[in-house]
Amino acid sequence: MNNQVVIMAGGIGSRFWPLSTPEFPKQFIDILGCGRTLIQLTVDRFKGVCPMSIFWVVTNAAYVDIVRQQLPDMPPSHILAEPAARNTAPCIAWACWRIRQEDPNANVVVTPADAVVMNPEEFRRVINNALAFTAQSNAIVTIGIKPSRPETGYGYIKCHPTKKAEGEILPVEAFKEKPNLETAEQYLADGGYLWNAGIFVWNVATITNAIETYKPNLANDMNNMKSDADVQTIFPNCEKISIDYAVMEPAAAEGKVFTHPADFGWSDLGNWASLHDKLSHDNNGNGVVGNIHLYECNNCVVHAEDAKKVVLQGLDSYIVSEKGGQILVCRRSEEQRIKEFSQN
Repeated sequence: MNNQVVIMAGGIGSRFWPLSTPEFPKQFIDILGCGRTLIQLTVDRFKGVCPMSIFWVVTNAAYVDIVRQQLPDMPPSHILAEPAARNTAPCIAWACWRIRQEDPNANVVVTPADAVVMNPEEFRRVINNALAFTAQSNAIVTIGIKPSRPETGYGYIKCHPTKKAEGEILPVEAFKEKPNLETAEQYLADGGYLWNAGIFVWNVATITNAIETYKPNLANDMNNMKSDADVQTIFPNCEKISIDYAVMEPAAAEGKVFTHPADFGWSDLGNWASLHDKLSHDNNGNGVVGNIHLYECNNCVVHAEDAKKVVLQGLDSYIVSEKGGQILVCRRSEEQRIKEFSQN
């Protein structure tokens, strides 16, 4: 049985403007200043889990050339070009229907392209555990991150309080939407809740059967997509729905979903605050990427890799970014307005 990896790389990363733009979004940027883009780091951490010849990337048609450039060893036929954004369920379904054609027994990991993992060795251990479990069962496994704080920006997985599965793997009782702070604090105190990392492991037969059961219209669309021309006409009309709503929640209600709790330094890197957390800091709490010179600055996050030199003085808790001639200077407390700023 072959392990195969599906990377979802279609997002536009609007909260990271001006660093991330619809033309060149964050998954294709060296956002940590380490010499590798986020999608390249995603491939790197699966080393030994799956050969490059059976990786898949699902991305917007506009980004296919960027994927080919950044992942030159990726088989061109394994880069699936979405003609329209339809959320994660159609994206995952398309990849898994294609995998089933090539290997009906494949064991599959689905992962976003834009997360960060600080401990790749532990990541591989967890993924291999989950793959071993799904190879022997028709279980759906999601990777749950042990929470380190009452985070309101992530969805949560509620582990079943009494049942056990196998080894470290636990049954899932329910999925929870992003909570308010009070609820997040209760989840943290309870100890039975994990962050939903959006990383899934399953046998390809398991997930295609689940989609046929819970979303027959989507399964019918996938069965009818037999050519590139079919993709162009059918895919844009698929129901726009997340895999969580389409499959995970109804499957969890029937006891078919499991989670592997994990702690490998994960972040979805969804905003400037999460990037600040992952960068190394100077003595004043500043995290920078680029040739940045700071004077009397505290708790800032600065990303200006393309600029020759940036000098900042007297800023406290600011985001500063430059990319392609566009500059953002914004209080960290106003980060939620960046998408609005970028559209003016």
